Amino acid sequence: MSRFAPRRSGDVAKMVRQEVLALVTTHDAGGFISTPLPLFAEVDETGEVRTLIGHFAKANPQVARVAATPRAHISFFGPHAYISPSMVSKPDWGPTWNYRLAQFEVDIMLEPGNEDRAIRTLAALLEGTEEGGWTIERMGPRYADLVAHVIAFRASVVRSSARFKLGQDESMTSFQEILAALGDTPLSRAMLEQRN
Repeated sequence: MSRFAPRRSGDVAKMVRQEVLALVTTHDAGGFISTPLPLFAEVDETGEVRTLIGHFAKANPQVARVAATPRAHISFFGPHAYISPSMVSKPDWGPTWNYRLAQFEVDIMLEPGNEDRAIRTLAALLEGTEEGGWTIERMGPRYADLVAHVIAFRASVVRSSARFKLGQDESMTSFQEILAALGDTPLSRAMLEQRN
């Protein structure tokens, strides 16, 4: 196992929940198209991501493309940052970049009629369920108008890979110096999670 592999089976699903925005890329004879889209994951009993759910705007050319060629690539990226040698006390230390990346080869199935469920689930994940949080009902009749312009999809995972390059190869001294330089950030928290 690579030293930059996620430490625990649920780490990739946790990353997907934290990052939410994915890059969905399709390819056919016409070339590549990529769209950034918020997605949520369905996981199996071991915590592994098995399905990603979202919605396209019906005007997006990817809708026709996935109907004809459902195989696609979805990636989640972040947090990330340049790690400068000035953060570390070792004189011969070189610069690097710390990041998390999860990639999924998927088959996308369009699911007309499931837009409300996909949007409500995503909104609940992003807004939470506490009283006073935003809900779709606040949109009133406009919600139905907007939903008419999107189409839900389910992306079944065929293959996945993840690389969490988060300082696991650094000495404890250098690692602590990098954390101190970064402060309390999403990247430093991700580094600590993968170091422990």
